[in-house]
Amino acid sequence: MPLLPDHLVIRVHDLKTTIADFAELGFTVQRGGTHADGTTHSALIGFADGSYIELIAFLKDAREHRWWDEHQRAGEGFVDFALLPESVARTVEATYARGLYYDGPIPGGRIRPDGTRLEWQIGRPTTRDLPFLCGDLTPRFLRVAEGEARTHRNGATGLAAVNVAVSNLEKSIARYRILLGDVPVHRGALTGLGVYFATLPIGRTTVTLLSPVARTRADDDPDAGNTTALAEALRSHLAIRGEGVFSAAIHVADAAQARALPLSLSHGARLEFVYATGG
Repeated sequence: MPLLPDHLVIRVHDLKTTIADFAELGFTVQRGGTHADGTTHSALIGFADGSYIELIAFLKDAREHRWWDEHQRAGEGFVDFALLPESVARTVEATYARGLYYDGPIPGGRIRPDGTRLEWQIGRPTTRDLPFLCGDLTPRFLRVAEGEARTHRNGATGLAAVNVAVSNLEKSIARYRILLGDVPVHRGALTGLGVYFATLPIGRTTVTLLSPVARTRADDDPDAGNTTALAEALRSHLAIRGEGVFSAAIHVADAAQARALPLSLSHGARLEFVYATGG
């Protein structure tokens, strides 16, 4: 089975407030419970396509944690995304054989508010431009609720796109092709915006790698001198947060529902609703 989109992770300061804000945006939000190590707790927004958004907040200091934000330097917003493998162990072994190292399988889990204990395994990349792997050991429907929990007032149906800020586009493309196999890659430039990109399909979701042109190349690249809002936002993201999820798009059921979500309610996560036939 190929790797499929699993979930986006948004780090927030106060989970109760965040749940209320995402509910105001029209999402059905489920309380997820406390993770096995007692460091974080979460809430989930599940979609009809099987993917979901995880809202996660720290319960105590955890300097060793991959998503810890020392002194709240970066603030709220996207911190990661995950792919769903058939087997974390086999995927880690296969990628290693092709020259890409993932740490794992690493045990993980959480206890739901109803007391149900969930277990999964993680595969963790050594670079932040890549997604991590999250594979269930307990039945998946326990982690990602089915039925009415996947229906939303705002018409959200699934994960349309994940946009990832990267420092070196060619190196990131090479890593993704090792991870995903022989997938088609479309390279291009946002002419006049000072940004290069590459798109790769993961299931029905498009992953776009975005890299601002280095200012030092202004003499030999007509796009390099541009300081557009997008290029500056990418440079700021890379400087403060490092490589990783920059923004994302969610499919909605009706064209009238397409819009960008206010950052004040999405807690720093650049999210937009997009409509496409069949989305």
